Amino acid sequence: MDILKKHILLVDGMALLFRGFYATSFRGNFMRNEEGIPTNGVYQFLRYFTDGIHTFQPTHVLCCWDMGSKTFRNEIYSAYKANRGAPPEELIPQFDLVKEAVDIFNVQNIGVTNYEADDVIGTLANTLSHDVQVTILSGDHDLLQLVAKNVDVAIMKKGIGNYDIYNEANFLSKKGLHPHQIIEFKGLTGDSADNYPGIKGIGEKTALKLLQTYGNMDTILESKDELTKGIRSKIETDIAMFHLSKELAAIKCDVELEFTIDEPLQIHAPEIEAHLIKLGVKHPPIESYVSSNIIV
Repeated sequence: MDILKKHILLVDGMALLFRGFYATSFRGNFMRNEEGIPTNGVYQFLRYFTDGIHTFQPTHVLCCWDMGSKTFRNEIYSAYKANRGAPPEELIPQFDLVKEAVDIFNVQNIGVTNYEADDVIGTLANTLSHDVQVTILSGDHDLLQLVAKNVDVAIMKKGIGNYDIYNEANFLSKKGLHPHQIIEFKGLTGDSADNYPGIKGIGEKTALKLLQTYGNMDTILESKDELTKGIRSKIETDIAMFHLSKELAAIKCDVELEFTIDEPLQIHAPEIEAHLIKLGVKHPPIESYVSSNIIV
């Protein structure tokens, strides 16, 4: 296949699995296979996964994963994500099970110890987008910093098949910032979900206005005499935390990893469904979700 005709879908596996688990477990109905292993998260993951294939019609798919709860960011800042509890016990065995399900589609699972899935996705997008179209599928807005030429980010919305698509052409109008300013924004505001504070007292509206006016922190500091006394004081007090928060927010795009995109995706629905049944995973009808032109 001519590489210029390739369209790579990068799936944020952990984001889809967690989303799928919580979307189906609120009533305590976890679904279980014959071995008693819960499968609800895997079931819903497959709904998201196959709809992504149907919607974006990729020629190739790669699925990216976290490899443990600790990464290099915890070495930089020990409180990073320390506010998050352990995953529910019903979800833990589904981490391996979902990767087995992805294998059945002949889709490569990729993860690198000491890095997050975001870093793997960033590296793949950075590497591949010089020659091919890349679409990132996730519910994580942190990945918006990766939007670039040939790199779109599809943020999942409520329900199946609803996406907010960000690309180079619409990003500024949708976010009021350029993609590279996202980490400056995070440096200013912090991120409560990831448990780093940014600059105390600087909220999203103030951060947006500062970046729309000055572009980045370097220019803000050069123009500090134009700032109100309160904002200037907050920045001067917490400038070290700004730089730390910005470092934590920045997705690594140069992780050493191995992957292949040789053979285009081919889905033989009956064969896949037979293997999923053997795996003991209830699943949506594959033919109902994936595009007919890639069923062989």
